[in-house]
Amino acid sequence: MTTTPTPTPAPAPAPAAIATTTPTTTAGRAGGRPGPVPVLWLALLATPVAAAANAPVLILPDMAGSLGVGTSTAAWLVAAFAWAMAVSIPLLAGLLRRRGLAPVLRLASALLVGGTLLVAASPWLPPILLGRAAQAAGGAGLVAAAMSLAGSARRMGVISTGFGMLGATGPLLGAQLSHTVSWRLSLSVSLVSLLAVPAVAKYAKAPATAPQDRFDTRGAALLTVLATALVLLPHAPAVALASAALAAALLSLHIRRRPEGFVPAALIRRPLFLGSALLALALSTSYFTLLFAVPRLVSDRAGWDTGAAGAGQLVALITGSALSWLLAAGSARMGRVAVRTVLVGIGVLAALTAVFASHGPLLLLATLGGVFGATGANAVLSTHAASSVPDAQRPTAIGLFTLCYQLGGAFGPAIATALVLGS
Repeated sequence: MTTTPTPTPAPAPAPAAIATTTPTTTAGRAGGRPGPVPVLWLALLATPVAAAANAPVLILPDMAGSLGVGTSTAAWLVAAFAWAMAVSIPLLAGLLRRRGLAPVLRLASALLVGGTLLVAASPWLPPILLGRAAQAAGGAGLVAAAMSLAGSARRMGVISTGFGMLGATGPLLGAQLSHTVSWRLSLSVSLVSLLAVPAVAKYAKAPATAPQDRFDTRGAALLTVLATALVLLPHAPAVALASAALAAALLSLHIRRRPEGFVPAALIRRPLFLGSALLALALSTSYFTLLFAVPRLVSDRAGWDTGAAGAGQLVALITGSALSWLLAAGSARMGRVAVRTVLVGIGVLAALTAVFASHGPLLLLATLGGVFGATGANAVLSTHAASSVPDAQRPTAIGLFTLCYQLGGAFGPAIATALVLGS
């Protein structure tokens, strides 16, 4: 098993409701206009990170040649972004809970700008890796800030659809910018998010009342180690598995000693939260497995060339992402059981289609079903997870929910490699 990451798209962050139930209250306290933040501002704040995550995919050889390293080494630029995104969302969700939106917006913007400067100016790979990690952490903070003002499954569906579409077009956008200007510009597309910061900041001027309890540094550190080990599991399974087991054991003991800490004991005991997070993990893993396996299956079983398979998958991804908004918009009327039945049914059908289908259009429908399920889970199951806890714990709930989704993005490519790509 190789220890270098597969040069594949990083998982787009999971849109979720890190929020109070009434975003109008935040605006009112800030003295801004009545009503919630316009959803297009929230989408602009949160979704460019999805394109930035996947921008390097088609240009890794160019980047490697420019930096004087091998392609497998340059692929760590993808892994670093995915890792930082996964571990930063729970941490910045905790900051959001304790300090409010304004500090998160400031920190995220600083990380994004600082990381981009490193990417743009450094001629060496290590500083660029650091810059990519900072970009991802900044993007995670902007995602948390945007979702804190989303307020409804319909509005989260708009943001979730944007994630899916920009994530799907990220590789082509990155390639076009690289060939026209520079690959460094391709890695800087998340700067577009900063255009929305002033507008969103109007709704974040009220001073937050921070909890009086001491910050649970040990709990946050153990969760970070656990998340890091799980993200690296496909690339270094033996070391990562041992590290994850140790971190999980230590975190479990810590939660018993401090049940109201960074990972609240009451939260992980709630069936609604656990069911939502685990279903999101399963749907995300299935989606990312299909994302990387289907182009090969289309080529092997249906005889399509690489260009046709890529174009067909792009259409399927965009269509599936757009259709997921319909599920998000109607989820309140459908009810939890019906929504979960739809998600599970389409997820299973997509997986079975990929296993047994031999026609190209059917295999592309499997990708459509996979992205529909994962994107719909982002928008809808996140609200279920948030509704399972008191308002004060909602940022923590969504941070952990999002982490589960991100882990699917780490596991899926490894499964595809083992079952399809490695054959």
